[in-house]
Amino acid sequence: TRSNDLLDSQEKEELDRNQSSHRFPFWSLFSDNSPLTKYDATDKGFASDPFTVGTPRSRHRLTMLLLKSSLVVIVILALTGSFWWTLSFSTSSRGHIFHSSRRLQEQLVSDLRDIGELSFGTSRMKEIEFCPGELENYIPCFNVLENLDSGFSDGNEYDRVCRQGSRQNCLVLPPMNYKIPLRWPTGRDIIWVANVKITGQEVFTSGSLTKRMMMLEEEQISFRSASLMFDGVEDYSHQIAEMIGLRNESNFIQAGIRTILDIGCGYGSFGAHLSSEQILTICIANYESSGSQVQLTLERGLPAMIGSFSSKQLPYPSLSFDLLHCARCGIDWDKKDGTFLIEVDRVLRPGGYFVWTSPLINVQSSLRNKEKQKRWNFVRDFAENLCWELMSQQDETVVWKKTSKKTCYNSRKSGSGPSICSKVQDVEFPYYRPLQNCIGGMHSRRWVPIEERATWPSRSNLNRSELALYGLHLDELNEDTANYRIIVRNYWSLLSPLIFSDHPKRPGDEDPSPPYNMLRNVLDMNARYGGLNAALLEARKSVWVMNVVPTTGPKYLPLILDRGYFGVLHDWCEAFPTYPRTYDMVHAEGLLSLESSQHWRCTMVDIFTEIDRMLRPE
Repeated sequence: TRSNDLLDSQEKEELDRNQSSHRFPFWSLFSDNSPLTKYDATDKGFASDPFTVGTPRSRHRLTMLLLKSSLVVIVILALTGSFWWTLSFSTSSRGHIFHSSRRLQEQLVSDLRDIGELSFGTSRMKEIEFCPGELENYIPCFNVLENLDSGFSDGNEYDRVCRQGSRQNCLVLPPMNYKIPLRWPTGRDIIWVANVKITGQEVFTSGSLTKRMMMLEEEQISFRSASLMFDGVEDYSHQIAEMIGLRNESNFIQAGIRTILDIGCGYGSFGAHLSSEQILTICIANYESSGSQVQLTLERGLPAMIGSFSSKQLPYPSLSFDLLHCARCGIDWDKKDGTFLIEVDRVLRPGGYFVWTSPLINVQSSLRNKEKQKRWNFVRDFAENLCWELMSQQDETVVWKKTSKKTCYNSRKSGSGPSICSKVQDVEFPYYRPLQNCIGGMHSRRWVPIEERATWPSRSNLNRSELALYGLHLDELNEDTANYRIIVRNYWSLLSPLIFSDHPKRPGDEDPSPPYNMLRNVLDMNARYGGLNAALLEARKSVWVMNVVPTTGPKYLPLILDRGYFGVLHDWCEAFPTYPRTYDMVHAEGLLSLESSQHWRCTMVDIFTEIDRMLRPE
């Protein structure tokens, strides 16, 4: 059709693009009690008295004075009108106020308070400098050399450690030959070499199954769907489905499998293949300074974040995923007395599956190697003591199913396997807490087997009794959904090139709508109930959303995960565990109000430089 030809031509034009992206200085207006900085006049090529009437400095101060005065007037008028409207409305029709109206009113007052704080005091314009070129892949909180100097070892040197005062508030520059990623789905199979840090040697010597499924072609890395390697992923997925007892991977949804945590995912080919079956697969892998699994997976437009099993619990609630997958992921599950397997059990839903592919599982190989056999026996016996049922074992792959019945734990032999966590130990919202040696999730009201949950996409629309588990009313969720439908419609209309042209204007009805694949990777910094995610999917936009629930806000992360979306707990005064230039859009409704209510544990500059680090150029 004509539309398809147009899309094909657009993709071809994108493939031929060879244009570097340019970044501009980031300016921020913020409160500061320090005196104004005196710039070196000789560096500018002229000298003048900064306090002489008519100089740029005096005009700047006059402009700032007028700006602050205007803001004060706006705040006074808005607050006066707002409070008068609230008073009159509440006395005349108090019984008819909707929850959403009250929430918008409270948000208005909160935002005006923030504006008021910015309008008072000594303010100045401060230019934030660019980071040095060697920091183009800079991730705060991940410094292997510093961790080694601090005594970290045994893999713990790759852990996330956010040291006070170690953050560099600078703008991370893209690589010299950076190119705008291709749109989905073309970008899933082809990425630009210059956009990621990887060497040709790392491409050809990578050992993981999914890592090998890539080819280096001049300026591109190609994950070709027509290659024999793709057939390998398809056959592998089909094998897993059969081992679970399904006909093929297209039946995962009917079996209650919607969300998968892929540990050490290679470069995301397993998740890329399953995405066509409406399966949401999130990749987690250790921090890597080069050849990063997470960086390449995100560059392909697939969900990923840095995460490690080495010493701390993952920042997800208990009972979060339907299936966990590890294909030669590099984790020794028999180490540390099985605590890694206990963490898998914690985040796995009742009735969920753990799929492990490793040479250690090969029976013939293990029989010839006593050490391998000993390690395999430990993992197999430990899984049994976790009340996992061994579903099937074929070649190098094994599938376990977590029990759906709590009674299994009480029927174990005395002293066999880890104990049940107490209520004090069983924290539903762990934020990088040390790994525990007891079974978690047992005290959660969300203990519902995956086969008893509604299948996707019905899962995203919870009923009244299901919402009661999260302390939420149905009308609140419905109002949130309706609100985000309007927001998405407005946002999407603004994603037109007209906005960013030399003569910007708001698109009209006669202007073409932005394409459905204008964005791919979206980050919601204050996701609440996951409303933005729901509205984007309902509008059939080709996006996935990283829903983030701030540690300082209401804890609705379990609700987001149980709706069939992906989400994570995070403190926005710390760096997010991702590489630079990984998101097409960052959404932050209500975040600044939330942080200001905590008396600004970090500065606004900290938050905005972190947003800039995560955003892709343009």
